[in-house]
Amino acid sequence: MRDLSRSALAAYAVAALAVALIGARYLRATGAEPGGGGGTPVPSVQVQGGAGGGGGANGDGGSLAVVQVAGAVARPGVYRLRTTLRVDDAVRMAGGPTARADLTGVNLAAKVEDGRQVIVPERPAVGAAGAAGAGAGSAGTPGIPLNLNTATVAQLDELDGIGPATAQSIVAYRQEHGGFRSVAELDGVAGIGPKRLQALKDLVRV
Repeated sequence: MRDLSRSALAAYAVAALAVALIGARYLRATGAEPGGGGGTPVPSVQVQGGAGGGGGANGDGGSLAVVQVAGAVARPGVYRLRTTLRVDDAVRMAGGPTARADLTGVNLAAKVEDGRQVIVPERPAVGAAGAAGAGAGSAGTPGIPLNLNTATVAQLDELDGIGPATAQSIVAYRQEHGGFRSVAELDGVAGIGPKRLQALKDLVRV
């Protein structure tokens, strides 16, 4: 019986060794496949990350500003522009000025600001221009008041008590505040006090 037990033990040992060798080969073979397959998704993840980085780079061009372009432009409306752009870009986005547009009093070089209104005035008709010029020269002609939101620097300069510097201040105030809502707002313009406002109230309108 001892001889038989030793033989059996030897057989078991050989069988176990064979199983171990087969198992080792199997593990090496299957271990190589996940390694190769596991590396495949990595480049795609990196590519997606690069696309996200590109999206972030768009923010470097400045934040967005919502600007209303009104008056003598081809397509008046509300537009979204980068804050690094200028009023000239806003006017171009609105289709550009019309043939009757008067850009004299529009600061095209100013940067766009969120919530601002850009007003491009129209040149008056030839007949109306002469009448307006005559009325603007005298506070005693109340029938033809000058529109504060469309008047040019030259037209404002013709008003009694308004010089070139004050006329430019009126236009600058108009651009900064998106136009005048009432004649009384002239009191906020540098160089115009209560007395001058009283003299102008019949010569201008909004």
